[in-house]
Amino acid sequence: MEVRTGPDIGIEVTNTGPEVPPETVPLLFEPFRQLTERIHDPGEGAGLGLSIVESVARAHGATAEATANEGGGLTVRVRFAADG
Repeated sequence: MEVRTGPDIGIEVTNTGPEVPPETVPLLFEPFRQLTERIHDPGEGAGLGLSIVESVARAHGATAEATANEGGGLTVRVRFAADG
């Protein structure tokens, strides 16, 4: 995982993982949505991560977006409105 911050990018988190079809990325912001069916293994997620990121971003006047990485994983960006 890589985390970057800065005035031009906001907060950016890039991770590795399974290949994510680009058309599926927006659906991952919906609560309880995951890329694959739940398999009930210990430590599995509930599919709330990106919906929480989006809610926190919105509460702070920011936007959240994600893109699929070539080779797998996602890059998630939270951008804050410019002061003015």
